[in-house]
Amino acid sequence: MVSSQYILQTENLSRLFGGQVAVNAVSLGVRAGEFKSIIGPNGAGKTTLFNLISGMLPPSSGRIIFEGQDITRRPAYYRSRLGIGRSFQMTTIFPNLTVLENVRLAVQSREPHAFNFWQPASRFGGDEETAFAILDMVMLGGRELQTAQTLSHGDKRKLEIGILLATNPRLLLLDEPTAGMSRDDVPGIIEVVQRIKRAGGRTVMLVEHKMDMVMSVSDSVMVMHYGELIADGSPQEIAQNETVQSAYLGGYTERAG
Repeated sequence: MVSSQYILQTENLSRLFGGQVAVNAVSLGVRAGEFKSIIGPNGAGKTTLFNLISGMLPPSSGRIIFEGQDITRRPAYYRSRLGIGRSFQMTTIFPNLTVLENVRLAVQSREPHAFNFWQPASRFGGDEETAFAILDMVMLGGRELQTAQTLSHGDKRKLEIGILLATNPRLLLLDEPTAGMSRDDVPGIIEVVQRIKRAGGRTVMLVEHKMDMVMSVSDSVMVMHYGELIADGSPQEIAQNETVQSAYLGGYTERAG
C-alpha cells in the first residue's frame, strides 16, 4: 500500500537473471530526509536494487513508488528528471573538462533551455556560483581550473559526487563511494558523505562495506542477504541483531565496543 510518509517505496520488488534470483521480493520505505544505508555481503543484491530503483534495470516483478508516483516502468532519464540521482562504483566524469566545468554543466542541465548555446555567458553566472559552493562541499575548492583527468582517484570520486549534487536530486543513491580507493583517500570520501549528512535537506541511500562509516552517518540500516531483506532498523538495532551478526557483521559490535 502506498504511504505518504515515504519518498520512496518498493513493493515485493524482484529481479531474476535466468534462474538466479538477485533481488527477492524486497519491500522497503525511505522517509524524506532520511539517511538509509544498505549493507550485506558481496552478491547480496545491493547494487542490483540500486539499478532497479534508478531505472538501469527493469524488475521481474513488484513496484517502485517515488513521491506517490508509480515509476516501475519509467526509464532512467525520466527518474533522473523526477529527482533520483545515482552514483556508480566506477567514476563517471568528463575527463577533458575542468573540475568547475564538470559541475557547472550539471547545474546547467537542470535549467529550462539548458543547452541553448546562443545565450550570453553572463546568463550562467548563478550556475557558476552554485558550482563553486558545491565544490567547496566536496572538498575540491581551489581546484576549479584543474583538468578533471589529472585528479587522483579519490578526488575524481569527490567530483562525481559533486556532479550528482549539482543536479539537485531529492533522492541520492551512493553506490560504494569508497570502492577501489587507497587507504589515504578513504577519509576524504567519508568526510564528504558526512558533510552531505550534516547539510540535511536531502534523502540519501548508501551502499557501503565500511561499517564505521555506515554506523556513523545512518539514520537506519537495512541488511540484504541472498537477495532478500533480512533486517531494517536503527544502527544500534542492526549491530545487536543476531541474524545480521551471523550473516554479515561478524565481530563488529565487539570491535566497536
